[in-house]
Amino acid sequence: MKVLIAEDDIISKKILEKHIKEWGYEVFTTDNGKKGWNLINKHDIQLAILDWMMPGMNGVDLCKKIRTEYQKKMSRFIYIIMVTGRDLQEDIIAGISAGANDYMTKPFNLLELQVRLQNGRRIVELEENCLRLATYDSLTNLWNRSKIFEFYEEELSCGQKQNQPTGIIMIDIDHFKNINDSYGHYTGDIVLKETARLLKQALRNYDKIGRYGGDELFIVLPKCDQEEIKVIGERLRSTISKCHFDIQTPPLKITISLGGVSSDVFPNASKEELIQACDRALYQAKKLGRNRLVSFDSSLPDQHKSVGKGKNI
Repeated sequence: MKVLIAEDDIISKKILEKHIKEWGYEVFTTDNGKKGWNLINKHDIQLAILDWMMPGMNGVDLCKKIRTEYQKKMSRFIYIIMVTGRDLQEDIIAGISAGANDYMTKPFNLLELQVRLQNGRRIVELEENCLRLATYDSLTNLWNRSKIFEFYEEELSCGQKQNQPTGIIMIDIDHFKNINDSYGHYTGDIVLKETARLLKQALRNYDKIGRYGGDELFIVLPKCDQEEIKVIGERLRSTISKCHFDIQTPPLKITISLGGVSSDVFPNASKEELIQACDRALYQAKKLGRNRLVSFDSSLPDQHKSVGKGKNI
């Protein structure tokens, strides 16, 4: 488990680093609150020991930032122990109110710290399990419907503020009902899980993919215009069409249909309108023969542009 030590006292930091490593944790250290924030975003920190007074950003402000920004955005929990020489009740209340889970005053007992870290570790594991149940789809291990839509709303709002396009893609596994009917739901589940895994691997690091429902998947593409929708969508389509699923003899060949749209062709569209356009594009992809991407273009309200197999552009 990864531990951040943000402490501007060199001796205290060295002592903490030495002992916490001996206790079996992976340790990252800094003497600056802003650098601590960067380490949290870079290394998926799970436990944090924050000194109250630091340059750049103090421990209380860093604690607030973790709770209001990082935890909401990343759906991850960090157990925070605030460390300080302050021992007045109002100081303790201020630290806990900022989002700290525990509080220790200097000089602190190392054995006590070890026990508190062990408690923190158990709480992190429980919180992560709860977050996973609340935000992930148990079959595909993708974001669930509510979480992927939360990401969609956040990215669309952020893109509008920054004048950047946001793209979305809906995906159906072609003839998925036939797979269930012919080979059984167990095989269908394997196909869905493997398809989800392959699609996730083919996306950019900052893209988000979730299960919309049944065999339908939903992808959120930040800073993605209509042309990029076509490039990414075709890459996803090609990735699946080239694979053979060795779960039957002979191996199954799977294809997908995709509908995509970017907010750059609907600058003032609501989130509902973009989804409707995307859904209509997906319907058109299936109507044209499946195994293709159709991108919706607002300049042609009654038409669609298709790429992939049987190109109709």
